[in-house]
Amino acid sequence: MSRLKGWKEMRKAGLVEPASSLAVKTGDWKVFKPVVDHKKCIKCFRCVVFCPDLCIEMKNEKITSNLDYCKGCALCAKVCPVKCIKMEKAR
Repeated sequence: MSRLKGWKEMRKAGLVEPASSLAVKTGDWKVFKPVVDHKKCIKCFRCVVFCPDLCIEMKNEKITSNLDYCKGCALCAKVCPVKCIKMEKAR
């Protein structure tokens, strides 16, 4: 039977230095993703302000989510005053 490695012997993984998150797609572990109904959106940008991962973007006059980094926390949907953001299964 082999002995388990101690924490000092284990290989480093994940985010180990500044800006290393650019190479790690943290959105891969999400279960739900935000979907925007653009007809209902009033562009108040509350979703942008409250997103903890800065994933909400404006592209072609529409609110979108950068799903590479969105973790599916649903804060954007919770703060939306017109409820134009719904959370759907990511996969």
